[in-house]
Amino acid sequence: MQLYLDCPCTSFPRSFARDYKETYRYPPPSTVYGLLLSLVGEVDMEVHQGVKLAIGIIGDDPPISRIVRKQRHHKFSKTHMGTYPTSKFSKPNNQELLTDLQVAIQVDSSEEVAIVKLVDRIAITLSTPNQITRFGGLSLGESWSMVNGVRLYRETDGAIRWLMKDNRGLISLPIWINRKTGQGTFQRFSFSKEFKRDCFTSITAPSEANPKASRGKRSSK
Repeated sequence: MQLYLDCPCTSFPRSFARDYKETYRYPPPSTVYGLLLSLVGEVDMEVHQGVKLAIGIIGDDPPISRIVRKQRHHKFSKTHMGTYPTSKFSKPNNQELLTDLQVAIQVDSSEEVAIVKLVDRIAITLSTPNQITRFGGLSLGESWSMVNGVRLYRETDGAIRWLMKDNRGLISLPIWINRKTGQGTFQRFSFSKEFKRDCFTSITAPSEANPKASRGKRSSK
């Protein structure tokens, strides 16, 4: 299944961004996966692990705009429990935005663990949306980054430049974010004008490292 996505304005803040919220230039697989879950009304991120996504950019790279917005800085201490006056905990913040982003998304559910595959749920959503239950707007990224719509891709939408896995590529994007720790799993990409097998990225949570075996106590002689 190949989808077309039109997003007029969005931002994908880099993991190291602080006062200046620099954005990734292209939609990360982790963000696209979250959008597809929201599209079908799924709230459990682990349900469709194993799905493979290919992401392509239609047209030129989206231009970057820079804005100033207000950001709240919370201090967690015994003296600031739930009280955050705007005058003390807000300051200007610079952020980058992407505008007029057109994306092609290819979905492969052949290696999914779910009984009802994500590609099937997307097909049901597009054909008979009254059969699904979801809430909120459909966004690519933060909640304010609402999309114009999602539909099947048409050749008239334009040529696609696909993100292809490349360990020497200059494009680094997160493919999975641990919501508990904030740590992410990253993959490097480069562009390909033709769709290839390496354009698919498997969305799978990394297995947790096994705890180190505890050392036995030395016996005293």
